Amino acid sequence: MSGISTPSENEFDAITELWEASVRATHDFLSDDDIAWLRPRIRNEYLGAVTLRVFRDDDGIVRGFLGVSPGNVEMLFVAPEARRQGIGATLLAYAVRELDCVGVDVNEQNPQALAFYRREGFEVTGRSELDGQGRPFPILHMRLATAKPVAPTAPTSPTAAPAADAV
Repeated sequence: MSGISTPSENEFDAITELWEASVRATHDFLSDDDIAWLRPRIRNEYLGAVTLRVFRDDDGIVRGFLGVSPGNVEMLFVAPEARRQGIGATLLAYAVRELDCVGVDVNEQNPQALAFYRREGFEVTGRSELDGQGRPFPILHMRLATAKPVAPTAPTSPTAAPAADAV
């Protein structure tokens, strides 16, 4: 049966494969070297540092995943072959409704993700020149339009996850 569930750590390799396939389909601003640099960090650091949920299809295959920290979507990725089927919207709605997420950071060079989050009710509230790893990939900070405003804060984690923008 399809739906959202919590994955086990032994699924991290498959989730990392999904991440890479999704990034290669949506992040044309990243080079092969950038992806190679990020991949072990996704697998060994970021997946274990967030509240992680997966979307499984009717056959139990993971087709998308979501990682959140308190109040924020840190990563949301959907398998390329499963895009435009509502999986990203389902995961995001779950994050908002069940995990109290109201914020997300999006790579400025990913217009598809920016359009997706805008359609889902998020608006740009700020911009950073560098991503969470200090690399030159500008980030747009977005917040759910219906959320109560909060004072802006800078990321404090040296292992801040990459922007959640591959839907």
